[in-house]
Amino acid sequence: MLSITQPGAARRAFYRAILMTSACGGLFVSPAVAQEAPAVPGEEEAGEQIVVNGSRPIVESEEAALQVQKMSDSLVAVAASDSVGRLPDQNIAQAASRLPGIAVERDQGQARYISLRGAPKNWTTLSFDGINVVSPEGRNARFDSIPSAIAGKIIVSKAVTPDMPGETVAGNVNIITRSAFDYSGFHIAGKAGAGVAEYGSRPQYEGSLVLSDRFNVGGGEIGVLVSGSYYERRMITDNFEHDWEQVSQDVRPGYETRFWTHETENKLYRLTRKNWSVSGRLDWKPDDNNTISLRSIYTIFTDDEARDNYRFDMDDRQGDLVANSAACNATVNTAPTTSGYADVCIGNTPLKGTIYGIDIRQRSTLRAFKQSIFTNTLQGTHKFGEGWTLDWLGNYTESKDDRSVVGEASWNSPNTRNLRPTVAYDFTDPNLSPLTLYTTTQLSGPTRYTAGAQVTAIDTFTKPLATFTVLDAVDTTKAYTGRLVLSRETRFLGADATFKAGFQFDQRTKVVDENLLTLDTAAQFSAAGIPTDYNQFSLDTAFMGKIQPGYTFRYFDTAKMRAASAAARKVGTFVPQIANIYNVREQVFAGYLMGTLRYDWGSIVGGARVEHVKNRGIATGITAEAEQTLVFPSLHVNYNLDDTKKVRLSLNTGAARADYDLLRPNVVINDTNETISGGNPAVKPERAWGLDGYFEWYVKPQGYLMVGVFYKHVTDVLYTQRRTFGSNALNTAAFDRSGYIFSGITNGGSGRIYGMEAAAQFQLEPWAEELGIPSWMGGFGISANVTVNNSKVSKPAVYDTAGALLVASRKVRLPNTSDLVYNIGGYYEKYGFSLRLQYQRRSKWLDGIADTLTDAGDAYWAADDEMDFSARYAVNKHVEIYFDAQNLLNQPGRRFVDPSGILNAKGTKTNGAIENYTIEWERFGRRYSGGIRVTF
Repeated sequence: MLSITQPGAARRAFYRAILMTSACGGLFVSPAVAQEAPAVPGEEEAGEQIVVNGSRPIVESEEAALQVQKMSDSLVAVAASDSVGRLPDQNIAQAASRLPGIAVERDQGQARYISLRGAPKNWTTLSFDGINVVSPEGRNARFDSIPSAIAGKIIVSKAVTPDMPGETVAGNVNIITRSAFDYSGFHIAGKAGAGVAEYGSRPQYEGSLVLSDRFNVGGGEIGVLVSGSYYERRMITDNFEHDWEQVSQDVRPGYETRFWTHETENKLYRLTRKNWSVSGRLDWKPDDNNTISLRSIYTIFTDDEARDNYRFDMDDRQGDLVANSAACNATVNTAPTTSGYADVCIGNTPLKGTIYGIDIRQRSTLRAFKQSIFTNTLQGTHKFGEGWTLDWLGNYTESKDDRSVVGEASWNSPNTRNLRPTVAYDFTDPNLSPLTLYTTTQLSGPTRYTAGAQVTAIDTFTKPLATFTVLDAVDTTKAYTGRLVLSRETRFLGADATFKAGFQFDQRTKVVDENLLTLDTAAQFSAAGIPTDYNQFSLDTAFMGKIQPGYTFRYFDTAKMRAASAAARKVGTFVPQIANIYNVREQVFAGYLMGTLRYDWGSIVGGARVEHVKNRGIATGITAEAEQTLVFPSLHVNYNLDDTKKVRLSLNTGAARADYDLLRPNVVINDTNETISGGNPAVKPERAWGLDGYFEWYVKPQGYLMVGVFYKHVTDVLYTQRRTFGSNALNTAAFDRSGYIFSGITNGGSGRIYGMEAAAQFQLEPWAEELGIPSWMGGFGISANVTVNNSKVSKPAVYDTAGALLVASRKVRLPNTSDLVYNIGGYYEKYGFSLRLQYQRRSKWLDGIADTLTDAGDAYWAADDEMDFSARYAVNKHVEIYFDAQNLLNQPGRRFVDPSGILNAKGTKTNGAIENYTIEWERFGRRYSGGIRVTF
């Protein structure tokens, strides 16, 4: 339905053109969208309403999105709801990923983070109705925790304007929530569906409901809308991971480019993920000049994860290898005195070999993670005098990241070497990691071992219980926003002008509380009634994945884990993790001036924003404070070549501040992942300025073409240094943390990113007669977009503690940037059917920059390919059935290390096989679902 209230003559003419398009297949534009069209000063408003019924959801949503985009005074991309008021995907990240210039980073196969035009994901900010929202994780906005059911449309701003926060560098994803005034009267829409995941035949369920109505009261009109949604999916994951290193004892010829797996592991996941959302909106329009809106949104994302983790400590006896720079003898040594680790003289290579009598470090982990956002906004808009408008707003948002672990049991091999397994490994295929297990047989002499009989079931090896831990950890971020904007519409320099002056105050405080309970003695295990034999703690259940790790295993029993956790809480004591607890507060005082000049030929938007930022971090008795004032000018020119073609030019600036946990004055320890991260309160924000040039063609009678170029220069690039911690300072009786990976944020040099993007959307229906094709073929349509970019930043040189150069400065790409991103979608929509096939590819991207070869170099994610299919059939104008198939290609997510950047900086030649060093590989299976939607 198209509902346009009180259009003036100029706007009526504009929407008559839209209605001509609707005759070619249908169009939905809500009143909220319609009202974004600029008014023509001095026109008399008529109280009429135009209503058009639409029945083609893909065409409707694309047309509605293009109209918002066309009328915008800055560079945006829009995903709009269709006539039933829905977006096509379950979460915001997936829905936005169909837009030009947008790439996503996935977790467990689901879109999570958004990258705009290939830029780093932390350059993308998240807003609800124009208010920036802090994600539960911090500045890296997570979009998978936000269901698309709450959105009427998504507006992605790629060029920053002065009324947007300065922390927006690549752009902003603004989720426009629905209002009762989007509909002419009473409205109800519901959805119910179910499905199955391929791996393990795990079920999934989804449902949503929207209710709204408008009421005439003595003091104007009130609109009320409430909505709720639920989405549950259960998953199984195939996984293996490797940690690579150079070995100091391996100095045989060729060692410079040789990297060994010091640990290999399988993380065998059983997941249940759920999304809930509840939202409400109350809009009061006492008259044409005043509007007051109260909005509340509460979203919850839960991730219940049962993880069976088998870690093989390949470098368990690294010290057995004696450094020797001579070439190996021609005859392979078949009775080594080493474990075989990093020993090329027994025929082992980094990718294939055998290691004798190594430790299995097994972890059975049950997590109950929960992330929530509770945001509340009270906003008023008041028109008065000659063209004056006052807009005020207050917002309170609370985000929580509950990282609690219900229980984790650690099972370790005994010290007796012949009770440990001998492992034959084969990593020659980067997409496989088969391990063959044998018993370990001692030969003559105390240090000589060989492989005995093959063992299939890994849990036949002795692995006594070493520790049992329970973690209570919650990160809470409370944010307050107050905004006041005064604007004036007038004539200026021959243009219809709007001038704005605004002030905004933001305060965000992140508090981390973490407490750990540890049992590590036989007496404590007995008191808690925890079995010390793993076979008594596990299930005899068949493997639910698709790629066997080379051995069979037993899943741990989640019911027994919960019982053990409850018992442990009664006999143990929680200890505050002082090193992980901190309080960080950020205050931003911002003011801006902005002017918009609208001419017959287009518009000019310009101005500047000034922000004064004050940071304070408190941890372990240390208080660190810093403050800075930043200025962000911007200018946007939009020129209409004719009524269908636009040229957009912009100059914009922004800054990306380090995340809150990176500003803390202490370290955070994660014993499960064996990592230590340190804060840096003095780190500076990344500063960026950019140029954009775009051409848009809104083709008549239907279609869209766009091509654009962009350039962004950045200084003080933020990157994470990574190295082995190498100190016993944080060791405890339960944990040796000297080998953990330490990471900390710091500033690098300057750099740039530039590229181009193009997009096209066409549907055959309006062209069918001209092309002479049958009517049924008019239902075909296509949407496609591509982004190509190139990025380079300077990585500073690395020196040792004595000041000696370890690695020279070098050029690297910006983290999280892909050189190529493209989407291709084909659809057919006619006779009540709506079918769509969507494909996206994202080329490899840098995940982490290494300082040295401690972890074998820079980490990358390999290229990602995704394909989804959706089908809908409208039984009538009120009822629709649907079917969705996701992750059809079932491509793995693969991370690898590439040491070539560091080796080349050290003057060492590299070979083409470097990318074989896989560090993480996961595959998740296809998912299928179907159900029914109703709307009245």
